[in-house]
Amino acid sequence: MAVVLLTDRAWPDDRIEREIIETAGFRLVGGPPTPGSAGEIEALARTHSPEAIMTCWAPVSAAAIAAPRALKIVARMGVGLDNIDVAAASARGALVTNVPDYCVEEVSDHAVGLLLAWARGVTAFDRVVKAGIWDPASARLHRVRNLTVGIFGLGRIGACTARKLAAFDVRLLAHNRGPLPPTAVAVEAVAFDRLLADSDVIIIHAPLTDETRRRFDAAAFARMKPGACLINLSRGPIVDNAALSGALESGRLAGAALDVIEGEPSPPPDIVARPDVIMTPHIGFSSSASLAELRQRAAEEVVRVLRGEPPLHLCNMSGMAA
Repeated sequence: MAVVLLTDRAWPDDRIEREIIETAGFRLVGGPPTPGSAGEIEALARTHSPEAIMTCWAPVSAAAIAAPRALKIVARMGVGLDNIDVAAASARGALVTNVPDYCVEEVSDHAVGLLLAWARGVTAFDRVVKAGIWDPASARLHRVRNLTVGIFGLGRIGACTARKLAAFDVRLLAHNRGPLPPTAVAVEAVAFDRLLADSDVIIIHAPLTDETRRRFDAAAFARMKPGACLINLSRGPIVDNAALSGALESGRLAGAALDVIEGEPSPPPDIVARPDVIMTPHIGFSSSASLAELRQRAAEEVVRVLRGEPPLHLCNMSGMAA
């Protein structure tokens, strides 16, 4: 009986995964709910020798991929692959899959929500009122339709965010490494420097790659429009924490709204404690609907591969599963 190792999860139980995996005739072994270290995941892989690894946040290293006798698939329960050594999986002949579109609505909703919370002072004034201060004269707020919003990474989620923001009649800019995909609303393709210089708000929706890692550094912040806001819903390491802190401290940025940050789940206190920073704990993907869809689709992908069928969302070695 093939073993499926579930390394970790961002939900209370493994009921959905277990039902799908075990109904298909395989055995599910669950690791700890919270993500273990690379060494802990490697030990689990050595102990259980799974044919499939399902992972949420835990690091799946080259050693973890090498440990099982007959590993066939590493399934990311999410979109990004930065916690998986994809090259090691490819070298071994193991497929890597993800669920690329399960949370498009949720993350784009979260982006719009963070933008509105900053522009209209919702979070900041909630804090001061609860602290016993009633001072409407101190408000320095924005008319949303007058904003220019730049989207760094116009893929599925970025395009959905653009569509929702178009209802506010904002001006929309976007920067991709390549051409922009077709969109349902008017979005102007611009160079990175233009995105920085012209945007009142920049929303990061790009994946973490060697090219995007720390793309928002001190030099980038120095080129941003004074008084702008940075929103990050992608991966924390795309933003240099020290540079962000400096840009906020100097007043170059008027604020930041972050669902992700390098160092999570122990984010830098000097950033989190700032009154001009809105912080949520990497929940942009989450809703009851999106989590149920994610868990079901990831487990079904594993079942397909263990039965010898091609996966729906192969992320490496194109053509190998055909």
